[in-house]
Amino acid sequence: MRGENRAVLHGDVGRMAYGPALELQRRLHALRRHNVIPDVLLTLEHEPVITLGRGARAEHVLASSQELQRLGVEVFPSERGGDVTYHGPGQLVMYPILDLKALGLDVHGYVENLEEVMIRTARAFGVPAYRKPGFPGAWTSQGKIGAVGIHVKGWVTLHGLAFNVDLTLNGFALIVPCGLQGVEAVALADLAGRPISILEATEQALRAFAEVFEVELVPVAGEVIRQWSSPSPSGSRCTSTPAS
Repeated sequence: MRGENRAVLHGDVGRMAYGPALELQRRLHALRRHNVIPDVLLTLEHEPVITLGRGARAEHVLASSQELQRLGVEVFPSERGGDVTYHGPGQLVMYPILDLKALGLDVHGYVENLEEVMIRTARAFGVPAYRKPGFPGAWTSQGKIGAVGIHVKGWVTLHGLAFNVDLTLNGFALIVPCGLQGVEAVALADLAGRPISILEATEQALRAFAEVFEVELVPVAGEVIRQWSSPSPSGSRCTSTPAS
């Protein structure tokens, strides 16, 4: 069976600015490609940021650079697929660093799995969510609740999903989300009609991730994951292989 008894290390790294989180992913990706570490799943929140995917168009950032600076919103280019998106506190971000060949997945199946994680998480809170053919992400009757943007190199993944839990949605007014005119961003807490913490949503999302990918998630402290990705004084990125 695909993924049977396979362990994925899970580290929650808290709230991070996008730049350091991107560098962390890239270092972990390099370690995974060289089999220095096993598969890893990062969960986190971002400080307010607009990210530009490979297909981003400049006109899809609606705010001026002066306005973004005033609001404290960074702008970062990214190697992920897709157009423009927004991240901010109250949004659950999941970055899997996975070897797709070892999991028996192709890119299409991987994207579907990420969508399924969000769909199951929303439904766990009584919010019906679904796929929309041709438009990656998780959708509800009132708008888009989660986005998918990935990059795969050497069959190892970067980036992942962003699921709107309980965030101020006015950040999406600064952009044309995913380059789709008229798309409304919605949040889980608003649709569920009650406050939902990132912790509560993360617990459900991790359960869904383990079920969908058919893996066992092994908790690892976020500080330990940062240490793995930091170059050692000798220049090696990792002095020991983490237990799987």
